[in-house]
Order: sequence, then C-alpha cells, then structure tokens
Amino acid sequence: MLLQGSRYVGGTSLGAAEGWNVERVTAPSRLFGANGLRTGPDGRIYVAQVTGSQVTALDVDTLALEVISAKGGEIIAPDDLAFGLGGEMYATEVMDGRVSAKSPDGRTRVLRDDVPSANGITVYQDRLFINECRPGGRLMELDPGGGAPRMLAEDLPMPNAMEVGPDGLLYYPLLGTNDIWRIHPDGGTPERVTGDLGVPNSVKFDAEGFIVSTQVASGQVLRINPRTGEKTTLAQLTPGLDNCTFVGDRLFVSSFTGEITEIVAPGETRTTLPGGLNWPLGLTVGPDGNLYLADGTYLYVLRPGGRLETLGMIFSPGFPGFLRGVAAAGDGEFVVTTAVGTVARYRPAAQESEVLAADLDQLAGLALAPDGAIVAAEDGTGRVLAIRPGKGVEPLATGLSRPSGVAFGPNGDCLVAEAGGGRVVSLGATGVDTVVDGLVDPQGILVRGQQLYVVDPGTRTVTRVDLVSKARQVIARDLPLGAPPGVVPKPLKGLPPFSGPQGPFAGIAAGPDGTLYVSGDAEGSVLALRQEG
Repeated sequence: MLLQGSRYVGGTSLGAAEGWNVERVTAPSRLFGANGLRTGPDGRIYVAQVTGSQVTALDVDTLALEVISAKGGEIIAPDDLAFGLGGEMYATEVMDGRVSAKSPDGRTRVLRDDVPSANGITVYQDRLFINECRPGGRLMELDPGGGAPRMLAEDLPMPNAMEVGPDGLLYYPLLGTNDIWRIHPDGGTPERVTGDLGVPNSVKFDAEGFIVSTQVASGQVLRINPRTGEKTTLAQLTPGLDNCTFVGDRLFVSSFTGEITEIVAPGETRTTLPGGLNWPLGLTVGPDGNLYLADGTYLYVLRPGGRLETLGMIFSPGFPGFLRGVAAAGDGEFVVTTAVGTVARYRPAAQESEVLAADLDQLAGLALAPDGAIVAAEDGTGRVLAIRPGKGVEPLATGLSRPSGVAFGPNGDCLVAEAGGGRVVSLGATGVDTVVDGLVDPQGILVRGQQLYVVDPGTRTVTRVDLVSKARQVIARDLPLGAPPGVVPKPLKGLPPFSGPQGPFAGIAAGPDGTLYVSGDAEGSVLALRQEG
C-alpha cells in the first residue's frame, strides 16, 4: 500500500547551488487530474487519472490517498472505472483502446484491446458495459471471459460515463449532441431523455432515482428527472468537470484539475481534495511580467500568492487544443503548439485562435525568432520548423532525436534541446553544431545574456552554461521532474479528436527580475530559482 501526500514520491527536498535558492510557487498536485470516479466496495472513491496512468483510492473522511495502480504499471491512461460483484476493478484505457480488469489479489488482465477511445463503463447485475468516446463510437456489452462483444448501439457522437437507472435502462450522455439517451441493456431502440445541456460527460443516479450529471463545458452539476427531462442545478462549478459518484448519500464530483468537490446541498459545496496542475508543460512570461503556463487542457496565468487563474480551457470558445509549448507574442496574445499537431496564435480574451500550421507530429517547445518567424520542435519527426504566416512551413533541421525546447542565442542563432541525443545544438548555415553535450534528457531551454539554462529531467537538474567559455554549473538539483525514480512511464498515445500522443516537456521561463520559473511536471508544481544578492 502506498499512501501519498502528493502524487510524486521521489522526495520533497529541493537543492540549489551556493548563491541560488529554489522554492515552489504553486503547491504540488495530489493527483494527475481527476477523471472517472467510482465508489468501491470498501466505500472509498476510486479516481482514474488519464495523464498520470494511475488509479488512486480516496477516503473521503480521512482524506488518505492510496495508489491502487501506479504510473508505469499495467493500466495505461485509465478514464473510467467500475467494479464487479467479486470486487474486480474494471478500467477503460482510453488512449490504448483497451479495457482491463484488476482482481482483488492485484493481478491485471486485458479484456479487450480493440475498442478505440474506450471510455464509459458500468456494471449491472454483473454484466459489463462500455462505450467509446469518439465520433462514431459504439456502446456494447463485454464478456469478462473474453467472448465476442454484443453491440447495443453504433455511430454515436462521443458517448461518455454511463449508468443503469432504477428503471433497468442504461443511460448514457453524448458530448457530440449535448444530450442524454437511454437503451435497454438487452438492446432495442435508443430513446432521447433530455438535451440542451452544458456538454454532459457523466450520468449517475441518486437515491430518489434522479439523474445526476456533470457538464464539462458549463461547470454545472445537474439533477434531471428521467421521466420528464426537467433539470435543476445542484452546483455551478468551474468548467472542466468530468464525473461524479455517491458515497452513501454524499455526492462528489471530479475535475480535470484533480479537484474533488462534495455537493453538500443545492448551491452549497465543499472542497474535498484541492486541484492543481496536470503537468505543467511550456512556460512563458508576457510583456506584463506575468508567468503563463500551458497545462494541456488549460492555459493559466500565475497571480500573486501562487494563485492560478484560468485564461482558457479545452471547452472554451476559441481554445486551440491541448496545449504544449507557449510563447508570449504581445499583450494578451500567444503562439502555441498543441497535441493535435498544430501551431496556432491564441487570444484568450477574444476567445479566438488562428491555426498557422497543421498536421505536424508531436510538437514540443517553440520560440519567436528575431525575424518574427515561429520556430517549433517536432518531436515525432525529429525536425525543427520555421513557420511564417502566409509563407508556410520551412524545415530548419531534420534527423534530430526528440527535439524539445527552442531558444535564441544572443547572436540570433537558434538553439534546440535534443532530448534523445542528450545535448543542446545550434542550427546555422553550416548545419547542426553541438553547443552542450553530456546531458541525459534536456527539454526546456532559456537564454539570458550569454547564459544558457537547461532543464534536464533525466538528472532532475537545471544547468547554467556560459555560451562563451562553455563553463557549466548545476544551479538546482533534486527537482520534481520527469517520472518518479524507478518508474518507466508507458507512452500516452493520444485521445482523438482532443489530442495526439502526449509526452513530457518541462519548460523554463524568466521573469523581468531574473527569476527562473521551471515546470515541476513530476509533482504538478511551478518552481522558482533565484540568484541571491
């Protein structure tokens, strides 16, 4: 049993070189976000965490957390959970298109590996039902013994977390049409229950037989009469809700941020587990001096006191997609890379974005060149690309091994962290030249004056390199970067249409006072490094 105070168990002490100090400016996250929720036979809430490939059990009275299936384990990117009568835990693995079962003795087996975007799952009278959250998704009954699945409905527009009601019918939400439907578990003609919702992504039932449904886009928790479709609002929370569950008569809902909230009474809520960051990924400092964070489904600005303010999220109008790299391009304007393979210009206040390049493969960091071009690292192909609006995409380098961070040197030369090659390179007219080698997994890079700063999750350090003398110094160590010690994460293959493959990218940025900000992606925090004196 692993009890945790935060999601990262690699140590809490941070180390800094003489003359430097390092501290957390946001609190570590306790979960890797919170997706599917299910109350287990033991009365605890089991939380599926897609981006962390983890399942954690939460005791809502003591707030103790126990990791049930850890990052790097056999269950990959779990999105929803259910329990059989014998205590077996079933999990949909949304990115791998699988459904797995974990027995009470700890053994895990794969039931199906041919269900793309497997998502909603429920057990009814020891019968197992799942659906696929994708355009053209299917709803089916699975045989836990490995027999052929039985189809109940096909060509569904993104079904999600579902449940059988007291009337014996199977209720499921459809994100693509913004409504809730039902069908008999033995099959038949589906029937629409209600619509015009706030993008429903879960259905559960309270003790009186009413539907309780989270709305991912509006942030509402609705109570719906299944006979009439009449709706009442139990709570208005922040958009990004994912699922809900009851522990006795107590109602809890999850959020993409990892927050678990109890709905105490209509209009009255209580935070059970605070939310936090899923990663974070790219960082940038705007002309206003504020730090901005790309956290996949969210773009945040860091306010005084470590408070994160949401500027946009995956269901906001104009949001460009699952964010990875970010660079400030003016007041309130950013250029970003996304996990759907686009480079875009994003204006959160205006709720608009413009795609500048598309159909790219696993983008990472980006930077603005002195001539105004946007230069982005394309991890999947080993290319570094220059994007000039109206002029298309130009490869600046090819054949690199996992290019990651991008920065520009004092002479305007383009520097790239080659994570797979353990080095930082310079791209010039003569080709690719090594600037720094002997690294393990360099990702985010930053240049200030003649100094290059490199974030290396492989050694959990930040290193400063003098670009003239080539002298180097580790200025921070024992940082919460990358995977926990001894853990080899399984690849996150992506969640169409929301994202392609998702890999790590620990960013770095500098404030106007010289403070260095680093993505503490292992624990979901932002770190600040400051030079003393």
